[in-house]
Amino acid sequence: MIRFGLRLAVAGGREALTRLLVIAAAVAIGSGLLLTTLAGVNAVDAQLSRYASNYPHASTDGGADPLWWSTRDDYFHGAQIIRIDVAATGPTAPTPAGIPSTPGPGEFYASPALRDLFTAHPAAELADRYPGRDLGTVGPSGLTSPDTLLAIVGGTPDSVGKLPNARQVDNLGNTPTLPETTVDLILGVVAGGLLFPVLIFIGTATRLSAARREQRFAAMRLVGATPRQIAMVAAVEAAAAAVAGTAVGFALFYAFRGPLAGIPFTGMPFFPGDMSLGLLDTLLVALGVPAGAALAAQVSLRRVRISPLGVTRRVTPRAPQPYRLIPMVLGVAVLVSAIGFRPQTSDGQAAVFLPGLLLIMFGLVLAGPWLTMVGARVMARYANRPATLIAARRLADNPKAGFRAISGIMLALFVTSVAVGVITTIIDERGPAPVGSTDAGTVTTVFDEKAASVPDALLAELRAIRGVRSATAIREDPDLMDGGEGGMIACADLPSAYGRCADGASVIGVPLGLSRWEESASPATIWPSAAITLDELQRLPVTSVVVGTDGSATAVERVRTVLEIAFPTFWVGPNVPGDFESDFADTLRGWEQLANVIIIASLALGGCSLAVSVIGGLTERRRPFSLLRLSGAPVRVLRRVVALESAVPMLAVAALAIGMGLLAAHLFLRAQMHYTLVAPEPRFYVIVVVGLVACLGVIASTMPLLERVTGPETARSE
Repeated sequence: MIRFGLRLAVAGGREALTRLLVIAAAVAIGSGLLLTTLAGVNAVDAQLSRYASNYPHASTDGGADPLWWSTRDDYFHGAQIIRIDVAATGPTAPTPAGIPSTPGPGEFYASPALRDLFTAHPAAELADRYPGRDLGTVGPSGLTSPDTLLAIVGGTPDSVGKLPNARQVDNLGNTPTLPETTVDLILGVVAGGLLFPVLIFIGTATRLSAARREQRFAAMRLVGATPRQIAMVAAVEAAAAAVAGTAVGFALFYAFRGPLAGIPFTGMPFFPGDMSLGLLDTLLVALGVPAGAALAAQVSLRRVRISPLGVTRRVTPRAPQPYRLIPMVLGVAVLVSAIGFRPQTSDGQAAVFLPGLLLIMFGLVLAGPWLTMVGARVMARYANRPATLIAARRLADNPKAGFRAISGIMLALFVTSVAVGVITTIIDERGPAPVGSTDAGTVTTVFDEKAASVPDALLAELRAIRGVRSATAIREDPDLMDGGEGGMIACADLPSAYGRCADGASVIGVPLGLSRWEESASPATIWPSAAITLDELQRLPVTSVVVGTDGSATAVERVRTVLEIAFPTFWVGPNVPGDFESDFADTLRGWEQLANVIIIASLALGGCSLAVSVIGGLTERRRPFSLLRLSGAPVRVLRRVVALESAVPMLAVAALAIGMGLLAAHLFLRAQMHYTLVAPEPRFYVIVVVGLVACLGVIASTMPLLERVTGPETARSE
């Protein structure tokens, strides 16, 4: 039967060959996207692992000379720079990844992206922070991404040992444990948002012309074929097309892997080698896709197994019931309850939020056919044209079939709407200082160890930089633990841009950066008087230096460089309020960009699934449509029927999925962060609308087939 099935698939006439090619092409696209998704998950995991290697655990088991290691953060134009200071204590000390040897005192390696910045900007803004001999470039094995800004600077054991967070390591493979639960959750949701539409697409493709094959197999049953033989022939036909499509999918993946790696899906591009496939991934696609196609083909023949005449005795499927809404309602209830009761631990929060989101996702899929049926009945009630009535009655007759091809779109839009809603709100709540504000031009240096004083010459050098308006040393507030502001200065030293002193004050309490968290500095701010004298103030250690600038990038970066040269032992380099927030926001925008990619890909897949479904439906219904044409129905009416059957459920599902996604995001934000949902940016809606229009365009591209397959000869031949 295997040989017979292959012969039917390959030599079964023009229709069989066309069906084989269409299924193979669909499976090639689906398997290629499936491989890209799996490789993308592996690439993100590789990026996170290399990032973690910048922060190794202290380890001295005596097996090798230890390496002194200190990792610090710096910023340039809002982008994070990772600086690693190292010092070998002996010839057997380990060498950091990506470089041939450990740099000595006065030597350093820089990543390609950082070296590009050295070339593009004056040395006083960036390169002077890394004095000494440039030994070369850090290789890919030591970089998170091709865009990573990284410097590995050599020093002596004594100098590096005094740096913040310095540690001795003799095993650089001993990296801190990544937040695997969180990362796996993010990647799992992202992968699931794209995998489900891919699988729907492959399943839809393998069911192409199912009704026509059922008729042929029923005829084979009439001449004596057993159900097992029929199942074998169907499985062989589907598997043959799926195997060919999967092979082409692998070829497409490897052909486009390089360009795909360069796209910053997560805010950072990948190295081509990161887009790799493990043995399990390869076997999963190479064996799973053909097996799934064979299974889908057998499931589609369940009516033939009843009897040889089963395909001629079709009845209306049982209508979906309202109980399908229960899981979705329960999921919303779980998220609502979390607003009043939020567990303190991350595991406890995951135990509340994840089941709620999964319940909503499962509920959307389960309720989809019922919602499709209700929408079709409403459309039928208010129909005033034949095409609308026919389309509505067909959808109401079999809503499961109408919903099947678009179920992937629903889940993908729900997942991405949740992600975009949460990310947009967090960025809005925790974004960088507004451009043009006082905070945006303020460079703050907080010392890890309090300094006795700051040289007047340094303050004079800072004030001499073009664009600098003030330079102020902040002394430690001895009452910090009792609710103090954190720092103190003489009232006469307070720059006017940061407020004014309370009446009669000579010493005032101020924050370390001259502005409170999430409260921008303003000339109208009044700082309270401190209960110490000017003489007592001078005896307090300096805890920070605040430099006010005009906000220009040149002034800000020159100030950073001067401060880093003067105080080389910072844990975090001099920063502008919002540097961390800006970098954090860029990371979130990377995930938002990935969500947008999933929207585009899922809508494209959904359009392809609908197109395949439309082609299959036209092939199966060409006799009824031919009879309608013979009875006087214009072709444009039939086109409108096909368009409405496909477009109406898709648009309704998109609106419902986005609405439920934003509702879930709002409930999550209220429970977790006490934020109110901020509507996504217009580009999110533009992407969705453009994607839906593209889906409609794909559906429209199948319309020429309608006129060709519904001619009078079709009705006559059958």
